[in-house]
Amino acid sequence: MGSLDRAIFNWINRWPDSLSPVFLFFSESNKWWSVRIMLAAAAAILLFRKDTRRGGLCALIAWPIANFAADLFKYGFQIARPSVDLYPNLMIRVDRLTSFGTVSAHAASMSAVAFALTYHFGWKGAIWILVAFLTGLSRIYVGVHYPSQVLYGWLLGTAISAAICLVPLGRTPSLSVKPRFRGP
Repeated sequence: MGSLDRAIFNWINRWPDSLSPVFLFFSESNKWWSVRIMLAAAAAILLFRKDTRRGGLCALIAWPIANFAADLFKYGFQIARPSVDLYPNLMIRVDRLTSFGTVSAHAASMSAVAFALTYHFGWKGAIWILVAFLTGLSRIYVGVHYPSQVLYGWLLGTAISAAICLVPLGRTPSLSVKPRFRGP
């Protein structure tokens, strides 16, 4: 990791503990059943309504693909987390992770959702950009990712979601060509 990456990490990681409730929510709430149930209900509403179905579908497809792709990068290009590199000289506010942290899966997943919902709903979906930003920032604050790893996650999730959102759904191109008869 570069010196700028470590400097930004150290600056964010040392923000006051009074910010912990907010950042722990964005970092760890995906593990809470109450949040999972709320998100499932929101997804069901998006899919139920005809005018929001496509955006909801794109988000629900992009999110696990972005998460899986981030995990592939972690195993294919192994870059240590700050909780390994800098231990014990950092503040770890969650369970210490020793796996590779090449790309933040949290940042990738949330940016995939943010892109899909903003692409389909405009400013109404843009709140998810803030959620993706705070999720990535939280992963630095709690001590499990470098800023570059969060940035890679945001870029990966956005790229995957963009590719998915730009695929035409529900329309299959016609492969048959009707010959046109032209007389002599």
